Amino acid sequence: MTHGYTTGTGTNPEPAGPYGTPYAGAPDGGGPYGAAGMPYAVPQQRTTEPAPEPGTAPDPAPAAKKPGRDRYLDLLRSIALVRVVVYHLFGWAWLTVVFPSMGVMFALAGSLMARSLKRPAMGVIRGRVRRLLPPMWAFAAVVLAMMFMNGWNPTDDPDRGGTWGLIELFNYIVPIGAPPYPWHIGSQSGLLEDTWAVQAAGPLWYLRAYLWFVIASPLLLWLFRKAPWPTLLAPLGLTAIVGTGVVTIPGETGNAVTDFAVYGGCWVLGFAHHEGLLKQIPRYVSVSCASLIMAFGLWWASNHLGPDGWDLNDIPLAQATWSFGFVVILLQYSPSWRELPGRLAKWDKLVTLSNNRAVTIYLWHNLLIMATVPIIDLAYQLPFMQSERAVAALDGAYTIWMFALVWPLIGLMVLAVGWVEDLAAKRKPRLWPNGTKRSAGSRPRARAAHRG
Repeated sequence: MTHGYTTGTGTNPEPAGPYGTPYAGAPDGGGPYGAAGMPYAVPQQRTTEPAPEPGTAPDPAPAAKKPGRDRYLDLLRSIALVRVVVYHLFGWAWLTVVFPSMGVMFALAGSLMARSLKRPAMGVIRGRVRRLLPPMWAFAAVVLAMMFMNGWNPTDDPDRGGTWGLIELFNYIVPIGAPPYPWHIGSQSGLLEDTWAVQAAGPLWYLRAYLWFVIASPLLLWLFRKAPWPTLLAPLGLTAIVGTGVVTIPGETGNAVTDFAVYGGCWVLGFAHHEGLLKQIPRYVSVSCASLIMAFGLWWASNHLGPDGWDLNDIPLAQATWSFGFVVILLQYSPSWRELPGRLAKWDKLVTLSNNRAVTIYLWHNLLIMATVPIIDLAYQLPFMQSERAVAALDGAYTIWMFALVWPLIGLMVLAVGWVEDLAAKRKPRLWPNGTKRSAGSRPRARAAHRG
């Protein structure tokens, strides 16, 4: 995209979003398509129960089941996270077409935000900000310490020097703008390559976009309920203006406005999903229109290829239209699973873990990708690696080894700092929240000890 960041072996950052908010059944309440009385709630089909025979008591009504998380949306978030890590590791441009993670993540966040806004807006915004900031502070403390230890002085930075460089450090506390960082620090022969700060801090652009979407959501949702279609399509029009060079806004302000425009349509699609608007449209109509919008995005991309070819992050209008159509289809077919079906069930624990630690995985994955390099380089010193054939074999499979090693490192980081997400959500800290519960035999003993 237009951020100017480089991450991993890719050229532009793509994050996965800071979520972990429960779905239906959480304190926010509400289901995936809105509560009764919403302007676009889906009408329910009426059914008639047969009258009981004389002299017989009617069957007792079944106990209402406590609604759970929408596992379909959880699965989408997990896929988006994995795709982001793979993209930043391998740098494959075609991944931005196969699965536009950013659009999906913003749409899921928009749906959750619309559901939460049944409560007072200021309380909802405070809750979202509270969940976001502590994990970011833990990350920023480590990254800033590494920068300062390597001799970076924000007052001497040629791009952001003087007092303004110090003021911009505030963006590591509240990401209202772009945080400062050195483009080169250390040496190319050091433990990490000299662009590590750019790659580590690059994903923070998403937190800025997410924060501004959260702040704007009360107004956006009000506009959507007043005029759904103009509000839904307006971000695409804005992208056509600021994302194509018709109007150029310089600096990080331009980047922020472009981000807001590119992914604003997906955020509002989350509103449409929650309010039930998408379910009111015949599926063949919505899928056909979405396909036309996506086709336009590919056509536009084919005539505006960036330095990395079909990487949609470099082509704002193509990113906006392709992501918009892709999300429409995903949400139109949304099955609202309470449990993962069939073969997907074996991934249930990993899906649960990734959703509970989405912010941690997102924030740290780029730095952990770079950390795999000095670890793998140690293999060149092993006695059986001294032949040219062995060195060539390791060189050829280097990226594969990075892919294999980054996941255990992410797991270690989840154990080390993931519990900060629980503190941010005012939950009891958990080391490995994958949904595994204590055995049934241990619960009676715990209750007995409590009574005694």
